[in-house]
Amino acid sequence: KDIQYVFSYYYNKLEYARFDSNLGRFIGYTTFGVKNAERWNKDPSEITRRKAQKETYCLNNVGVDYQVA
Repeated sequence: KDIQYVFSYYYNKLEYARFDSNLGRFIGYTTFGVKNAERWNKDPSEITRRKAQKETYCLNNVGVDYQVA
């Protein structure tokens, strides 16, 4: 519940779009990013794929990180 998966897109050191697992959708920060976020949010397979990344990447590694700490 407390784990958040964030996948950001950058171009020239500027973040233009981001997927946030807490929101379950993409957010655009520039004109280009807003257009892409709208397109990605309309694609259910893209949203499902990003949500699955939280399960695959974050939840499998959180136990390892806590054991080391």
